[in-house]
Amino acid sequence: MTQDEYSTDSRRRAAAVCGTLLAAMLLLGACGATASDTADATTGDGASSSSSIQDADTTTDGSAITQEDETMQDDTITTQRINVQDENGTTVVFELNGSSAANDLLGQLPMTVAVENFSTNEKIFYPDALDVSDTPLASVAVGTLAYYEPWGDVVMFYGSYNANNALYELGHVVSGGDAIANLSGTITIAAG
Repeated sequence: MTQDEYSTDSRRRAAAVCGTLLAAMLLLGACGATASDTADATTGDGASSSSSIQDADTTTDGSAITQEDETMQDDTITTQRINVQDENGTTVVFELNGSSAANDLLGQLPMTVAVENFSTNEKIFYPDALDVSDTPLASVAVGTLAYYEPWGDVVMFYGSYNANNALYELGHVVSGGDAIANLSGTITIAAG
């Protein structure tokens, strides 16, 4: 065997060994193995290397991620707020529920519209039509932000109200709930 043939043969063997080790690490990783398990399987001596593979079910400090942690992370990512402010500086903040109607409203922002009194318990304004396909019906609670589909208006409740099969929940007040009744004139609604 010539020097060139020997060198080419050695490279092929080294590539085959590297490929086998990589395949073993990927298979063990898919089975939930940690970095030390991978070292045991590939070297046979249990030695750990200076770099380790972070287990997908742990945080950077090594503690386990719980279902509650994942839920909180998901909520943090999807939580959207809107600020409603009138020309007098009165401000109310609502947290949206992530429904299709809430997302449609968010997509129309910022908007400046007239706010109107309706009955003795709500303020309303008119956005473009909202998609209610996966939007829950409004729960009866003061501070609810809702969409009344037949009229196409968004409702900010500052008093109690009755349930209605055409009233869809968009979110709830998180700040300034006592000021909803004071909103007047033109309001600006913006993502917060």
